[in-house]
Amino acid sequence: MSSAGNSDRAIRVAIVGSGPSGFYAAEALQKSGRSVCIDMYDRLPTPFGLVRGGVAPDHPKIKSVTRVFERIAAQPGFRFLGNVCIGKDLSVDALRAHYDAVILACGAETDRRLGIPGEDLPGSHTATEFVGWYNGHPDYRDRTFDLTCSTAVIIGQGNVAMDVCRILSKTVDELRDTDLAQHALDALARSAVRRIDVVGRRGPVQAKFTTPELRELGELSACEPIVEAADLELDPLSEAELALPESKNAQRNMAVLEEFAARTLSGKPRRCKLLFCMSPVEIRGEDRVTSIVLERNTLVGEPGALRAQGTGATVEVPCGLVLRSVGYRGVPIPSVPFDERRGLIPNDGGRVLDSGTQVPGLYVSGWIKRGPSGIIGTNKPDSVETVEGLLADLDAAPPRAEKDPDAILEILASRRVRVVSFDDWKRIDAAEIARGAAAGRPRGKFTSTADMLAALK
Repeated sequence: MSSAGNSDRAIRVAIVGSGPSGFYAAEALQKSGRSVCIDMYDRLPTPFGLVRGGVAPDHPKIKSVTRVFERIAAQPGFRFLGNVCIGKDLSVDALRAHYDAVILACGAETDRRLGIPGEDLPGSHTATEFVGWYNGHPDYRDRTFDLTCSTAVIIGQGNVAMDVCRILSKTVDELRDTDLAQHALDALARSAVRRIDVVGRRGPVQAKFTTPELRELGELSACEPIVEAADLELDPLSEAELALPESKNAQRNMAVLEEFAARTLSGKPRRCKLLFCMSPVEIRGEDRVTSIVLERNTLVGEPGALRAQGTGATVEVPCGLVLRSVGYRGVPIPSVPFDERRGLIPNDGGRVLDSGTQVPGLYVSGWIKRGPSGIIGTNKPDSVETVEGLLADLDAAPPRAEKDPDAILEILASRRVRVVSFDDWKRIDAAEIARGAAAGRPRGKFTSTADMLAALK
């Protein structure tokens, strides 16, 4: 990859966000052939974004991608500036004055809402809260979840919903050898949840989970999956969709679901049931959740684009915990254009747009660019596209106003911001591994920024 122009001047780029899209953008810049210095910002002292705070603890192989990110961070001209909140400690406008270009790779930090009565009752939570809680994210470490109830309902049938279901379904022995936060391990050890319903508004063909994640539900030591055979009897529209060339994942899923439906119960203490063609219409309770009302749906539209349509028939499911996993959306950043309807920053191939006009020197990558879709690897071509646009624009752009690369550090020091470097992160990482070893676990995560910073003293 190379830029459109022939300039050899060194360029400075700020990347806001240290998740996969941020690191892949850094890698694309490093491989561009240009002399480039990169400052990567994160509001937490820890890098890696959702790889650390979102990937399920029992999927350590997925987290091994951090070794790639560590190699990117070790390249000359790369600096990590953790514990710096853009929009609070530094403005985007300040970044634009200090860098030739700014890439916003800050992800989709909040959840879409159901928009139904009772959604905010105690006992109704977003999947983001629960995932952040069991992963030890500082934003969610103090959340509490009522695990004294017998039934939990998960709304959504993507891989996050599968992760949440699996964590609720596993025994302490299955979770102890993971980096699950200790406070979550202790709470899950006392869990009284015995039934977990995973609800999808459309049918089994349209479910968004991938086959390996679905298959794992059939491999749990204390929980058995339940699928009603009647739910796998497809209407003509779903049959046509299943036959489409792009439905390979759905075809594999159907084979697993049919195997689940054919099983006889073996007496395991927990059960997770997959419910299809149902949508939540109300969460009920006085002081907290006591039940959820689900409406039965039918599917309408064209194969490949089927949507749920309510029938008016409802069923009430008693439960004490509702976890909503219906998608994510970005949050606005001060002085940056934002599309409220879509929950992302408007852009053309990564170039930020303001009312259709390109904002010079400002770019986006990852979920804040395209919306919450794809897997970790999806961010690589996405980030490459953004960087190609950045480089093509660069030689026609005026040089940055501030020439001193350390001027930004002086500003942060004057504001008493404790900037965490990548070497600092390595020290935090080593301390967490040592904490875990002392407890016979792979890692003992620090779950507050204060504790992370204290580990550096």
